[in-house]
Amino acid sequence: MPENKLLKDYTKWILSHPVITITLCLVMAFLAASGGRFLSLTTNYRVFFSPDNPELLAFEKLENTYTKNDNVMFILTPDDGDVFTPKTLEAVKVLTEKAWQLPYSSRVDSISNFQYTEAEGDDLLVRDLVEESASLDKEALDRIRKIALSEPLLLDRLVSPKAHVTGVNTTIQLPGKDPTRETPEVVEYARKIAQETREQFPHLDVRVTGMVLMNNAFTEASVKDMTTLVPMSFGLMLLTLSFMIRGFSGTFATLIVIIASVVTAMGLGGYIGYPITPPSASTPTIVLTIAIASSVHILVTFVHSMSDGMSKYDAMVESLRINMQPVFLTTLTTAIGFLSMNFSDVPPFHHLGNMVAMGVVASFIFSVAMLPAMMMLLPVKPKKWKTGSDSTMYKVGDFVVRKRKTLMWSMLFVAATLISFIPRNELNDVFVHYFDKTIDFRVDTDYANDNLSGSYIIDYSLESGQSGGINEVAFLQEVEDFANWYRQQPEVKHVNTITDIMKRLNKNMHGDDPSWYRLPDERELAAQYLLLYEMSLPYGLDLNNQINIDKSATRFVVTMGIISSNEIIAMERRAAEWLKKNSKHIKGAQGSGPTVMFAHIGKRNIISMLYGTTVALIFISLILIFALRSFKIGMVSLVPNLIPAGMGFGLWGMAVGEIGLALSIVAGMTLGVVVDDTVHFLSKYLRARREGKYDPQDAVRYAFSSVGWALFVTSVVLVAGFLVLAMSSFKLNSGMGTLTAIVITFALVADFLLLPPLLMKLEGKKA
Repeated sequence: MPENKLLKDYTKWILSHPVITITLCLVMAFLAASGGRFLSLTTNYRVFFSPDNPELLAFEKLENTYTKNDNVMFILTPDDGDVFTPKTLEAVKVLTEKAWQLPYSSRVDSISNFQYTEAEGDDLLVRDLVEESASLDKEALDRIRKIALSEPLLLDRLVSPKAHVTGVNTTIQLPGKDPTRETPEVVEYARKIAQETREQFPHLDVRVTGMVLMNNAFTEASVKDMTTLVPMSFGLMLLTLSFMIRGFSGTFATLIVIIASVVTAMGLGGYIGYPITPPSASTPTIVLTIAIASSVHILVTFVHSMSDGMSKYDAMVESLRINMQPVFLTTLTTAIGFLSMNFSDVPPFHHLGNMVAMGVVASFIFSVAMLPAMMMLLPVKPKKWKTGSDSTMYKVGDFVVRKRKTLMWSMLFVAATLISFIPRNELNDVFVHYFDKTIDFRVDTDYANDNLSGSYIIDYSLESGQSGGINEVAFLQEVEDFANWYRQQPEVKHVNTITDIMKRLNKNMHGDDPSWYRLPDERELAAQYLLLYEMSLPYGLDLNNQINIDKSATRFVVTMGIISSNEIIAMERRAAEWLKKNSKHIKGAQGSGPTVMFAHIGKRNIISMLYGTTVALIFISLILIFALRSFKIGMVSLVPNLIPAGMGFGLWGMAVGEIGLALSIVAGMTLGVVVDDTVHFLSKYLRARREGKYDPQDAVRYAFSSVGWALFVTSVVLVAGFLVLAMSSFKLNSGMGTLTAIVITFALVADFLLLPPLLMKLEGKKA
């Protein structure tokens, strides 16, 4: 923004009409903030996937064919370590009946209502495995134990091999009309049932997990972040401001700017229709962290000028004259960086990027309008600041000038060393670990994984290609072979397949002779067995969750422990390769489900964000070259803007070595933020070169003495703000906050120790 008559007229007007300016700004903030009434928390993990996501489309197709797989799983652990006792089996039976009362429940599975089949003459008997639990003697208990621990549909799914833990699984069919009400309603009732069960059966430890609980965990994480991190950030900002600005008026005015910026960002997000998700819930923390920077630069120059003897009015005129261009540029580049998140494959990151960008633009407007106007009305008592050669920052600048060669080569060496560790980062995600152990879902899911069954599922619809084709012997044999292949994989805990039912029915129809525990030899027999079995099943326990309407396809479910996204993708590919080589009758089998969706989203997001970061870099580079009126200086500025992200990811490779979904957006997001310091430093450097006719060395000293302290403090504020995010219970936010804080730290170091030596090397001694 050029220094011209327009800027002078603007400055004169707002400083001459402070009340009108403040009123207009507050009205604008209020109107924007009123959109907050449209904000609502989302309770569905599917919000992380765009409507055209291929894995989501495959999963929705599978759910439309069979029943939905959303569930609530109760995990029961008796204190005596034995599930097969009368009191524990009674508890399972009672809990099974109660679980039917869960809102939107469509099916309940447990060891008590497992539909056990046996032959009686020529008849097939189908009945609950546990009928009269209270009167069971040792012989009956041993029989139930033997059946349960040898039944593939129960073992490692609803009962552990040690028989020390069992589960009651409830399938939930959410209508989807009001997710913000439906999911919490189910979770609240499930927790109520769990508590009642603990009270009725004190010998049981009762835990609750499942997909519905995971949905709710996203809401819990969002609420927790907004109620803890935002107040913490505000407190931290107030302390920093009080220390930095050394006066109540400046602190109060900046606080009003921050609040107005935050409510504007959230309100505009509400008008657009963005939901509150764990990523977008961090918007207030990020906006208030970034919004402080513009105000600090304006206030520091203002206070310095007053301490040098200027009047309040003249000091603010000078501050706006000096800072308008760099503040405008930093706002523009920061907004571009966050807008690059629209290239992400994850909609909540679009929401976060857009809301923060709107908050950043709002903070610019309030910083250059409302803040100066408020300072005209509030009392300001100037304090003496050390300036010129007496200031600490001047001495830092002088040190950088004297040691410029050593610093330049040392920084380049350190940067190159850290950047060389980037390849050590492996793309990986464990989506259950998105939540830390303060979230009940994570604790209970870890327990279920360690003691009963896995949390990660790969879902298949195995197509035969013809009506009734699931009864074809060749098709069933390939399904059985596929199940056996999966069971040999070390990561797999359970495989749910129709062939286990077929083998049991074949044995039943041959007098329960164990030698007949195999697939039927003829299609007609398989069809008859299946029809007879289906007709004997009670309501709610039918095979609709395993077989489609015309019996041309069957559901095939693989359950695994908690493994990484790389392992999931690798297993899915091995399975696809096995099917390609070994099946002729299974058609169009594709692994799907939330596990597969989350496994693929990280890789896809990194690729899309590479495009976004590249586009943002091109725009920011052109803006800097144009604004600084120097192609050479603009290109040099790219070095301290790009190196910090490389150093940050390199350090992450050394310390952690894994990059997940959240970290894939950090490069694009921080690009605009790290440019801020570079812009302010170069602005002061070029002002000294062009207006003061300083040589490069003195221009560096001037830049340090005039803006060094503000850069240091704003960087500390940014780092502190993002480190607050690192305390989030949601890993996507905590990882993003930690790495962003690291990158911003490296950015300050690069702007202080690398950029000045590069400028002096580039410009030499010419005037």
